[in-house]
Amino acid sequence: MLQITCPYCGCRDETEYSFGGESHVSRPAPDAGDAEWSDYLFNRSNPRGIHYERWQHRFGCGRWFNIARDTVSHEIYATYEMGDARPDLPGKADN
Repeated sequence: MLQITCPYCGCRDETEYSFGGESHVSRPAPDAGDAEWSDYLFNRSNPRGIHYERWQHRFGCGRWFNIARDTVSHEIYATYEMGDARPDLPGKADN
């Protein structure tokens, strides 16, 4: 089981959280073409290594935040608030 540190509440078990998908995905402009909307709706990266994800602390504060997590080892390198930039992870490859 993962131990996830909520930026607002502290460290809790994974069972208190809900995964919300890839973070830092930009929504296209309303007048974007079908191809751009299709890419936004259906395509996500699925890297081997560092992945930036959205999580919600459902059974805690209820707030959303971001996690930088390794998809191979499940090691969590950083948790940070929504709206913050991706953290600099020295020595870690980025997707």
